[in-house]
Amino acid sequence: MDPIMEIAQKHHLVVIEDACEAIGAQYKGRRVGTIGKAGTFAFYPNKQMTTAEGAVIVTNDDEWANLLRSLRNQGRDIMDGWLNHSRLGYNYRMSELNAAVGIVQLKRLDEILKKRNQVADLYRKALTSIDEVKTLDIAATTTRMSWFVYIVRLENGIDRDRIINGMEKLGIPTRPYFTPIHLQSFYRERFGYRPGSFPVCERAGESTIALPFHNNMKIEEIMVVCDALKKAILQVKNQV
Repeated sequence: MDPIMEIAQKHHLVVIEDACEAIGAQYKGRRVGTIGKAGTFAFYPNKQMTTAEGAVIVTNDDEWANLLRSLRNQGRDIMDGWLNHSRLGYNYRMSELNAAVGIVQLKRLDEILKKRNQVADLYRKALTSIDEVKTLDIAATTTRMSWFVYIVRLENGIDRDRIINGMEKLGIPTRPYFTPIHLQSFYRERFGYRPGSFPVCERAGESTIALPFHNNMKIEEIMVVCDALKKAILQVKNQV
């Protein structure tokens, strides 16, 4: 974040942090989502903590906070009466029921992140036996990791999609993570991006897999996943 903030300051840009998958993480001792002008967190059921559906945006800027409250509440300003709207707004309000779930989850966040860290550590140790797989390194600037998903990277030459299909046949669901954003249809059509526009990003996108991951995975379950991954890789290599 420091280089990003330096660039933003130099060019008079506003930084809004997408911390939707990193709640609780810390960068150089600072909580993510609090470094830029504003930060966002998402609470869909697959996130570290959930409100069933919903999200929040945080900021220390009072002017922004008032504007954001207005935008999420159909454009009503602080002093607006019932059915008065000072601006074009949206119905982005989280229900009180969703918020109540989130408050309870928030109280458990440290416990949840600790469990997820333990599962990630078990995965890292189990995967050392698979030469064709590299676990992702945690940056030295990360004071606290918040594991959302568990990603591995395949060595060059191994077809990621065939590995996913092979593991599916063995009863283990996995997912690509992520397709580079510039190759999404909208970006291709709007900006003319094509394969080869960002080759490093594309190589990463083509070689990474999200493995099954949740708070309470046991070592036995992790070994089942790793054994299936090893078998799928062996099958793909033998078919080359």
